[in-house]
Amino acid sequence: MSECGCSSIATPGSLKPIEEARDLMLSHVKAISEIETVDISDALGRVLAEPLSSQVNVPPWDNSAMDGYAVNSADLTAEEIKLPISQRIPAGAAGTDLQQGTAARIFTGAPVPPGADTVVIQEVCRQEGGAVIIAELPAAGANVRKAGEDTRLGQEILQPGTKLGPQHLGLAASVGIAKIPVYRRLKVALFSSGDELVMPGGTLGPGQIFNSNQFTLTGLLESLNCEVINLGMVEDTFEATCEALKAGAEQADLVLASGGVSVGEEDHVKPAVEKLGSLDLWKIAIRPGKPVAFGHIGDTPFIGAPGNPVSLFVTFCVFARPFILKSQGVTGDIIPTPVRAPADFEWPKPDKRREFARARLDLDVDGQGKVSIFASRSSGVLSSVAWANGLAVIPERQVLSKGDMVEFLPFSELLS
Repeated sequence: MSECGCSSIATPGSLKPIEEARDLMLSHVKAISEIETVDISDALGRVLAEPLSSQVNVPPWDNSAMDGYAVNSADLTAEEIKLPISQRIPAGAAGTDLQQGTAARIFTGAPVPPGADTVVIQEVCRQEGGAVIIAELPAAGANVRKAGEDTRLGQEILQPGTKLGPQHLGLAASVGIAKIPVYRRLKVALFSSGDELVMPGGTLGPGQIFNSNQFTLTGLLESLNCEVINLGMVEDTFEATCEALKAGAEQADLVLASGGVSVGEEDHVKPAVEKLGSLDLWKIAIRPGKPVAFGHIGDTPFIGAPGNPVSLFVTFCVFARPFILKSQGVTGDIIPTPVRAPADFEWPKPDKRREFARARLDLDVDGQGKVSIFASRSSGVLSSVAWANGLAVIPERQVLSKGDMVEFLPFSELLS
């Protein structure tokens, strides 16, 4: 058993199924409980901590849904009727009581005057002098938005655990809310492991590569509105790895590392985590990205992603993203729902691991969606991720022919 009381990592040579691995990780989430109040202009992407209720009726009064003429339906007594125009009501103004047998020129959003119950759209009307001729009679109540039709005073409009998008902020603003209680941002410490890494702008020596993982991970974390604590690049020694893990655990809610989680002589993350805390998960039946580590540095959770850039990207989307969302306090769906579309590729050789292939969902000339995949399966070809607009999920031991239905996870879901 591990120090946290769960089963230890998989036995040598065995691979943990994806759902089992993800469920294990999610079972260890301790969601943030600290609450802060922010201005609505700073709340995008934050997670709502308390319910929000409407401070007003929306709309506050019956109003016109169209430009046209406000009338009392009882005055529409003939197929074509002529009514004198008694007043003009633009948006932002309030009219007076509608005189019997008259019409009010009204514009979208303007309050419907007392005495009127219907708006006739201007397209079926024509003005003649100071009167309007209505050529097509509407049903009583047509084109009127009723007071409180959207929300009512005191009605709960948003629930805790909602990750606030533009639509949520617009709704909050529509009921007069200016300050929003949210959970504080999740602090994530990250570092890259590898003596071969050089920062962009530097000079590459023999056997060296530029550090892309730091920027991929930072972008992924910031897209989830995390507070990123960058511990930089860590040299390939056991001691340096331990120091980085301890520093991250002291400062952050989650420590995230890329590289060093395999079993090579220069891969120090796994033994360092085992020394400082517990390693609860390692090796998952996924391609790309088999060596994914999960454990704890003291009480601070740790996720170790592979160093290959595509493996890192895929495993972040599949495992780290839902863990982070739940840690942030999100209570809605944290596992994206795939769409299904026909495959525009062949998959003749089944794999024992589930594959997350870099893919595009595009419309063909007939307007039908089809999924194509990148030619290379290499976990080092980062250009494949830039080419893709999602991931095609190819089940274990599955053979696919063109036209077979395949699950597709769009980046629009995975990167937010």
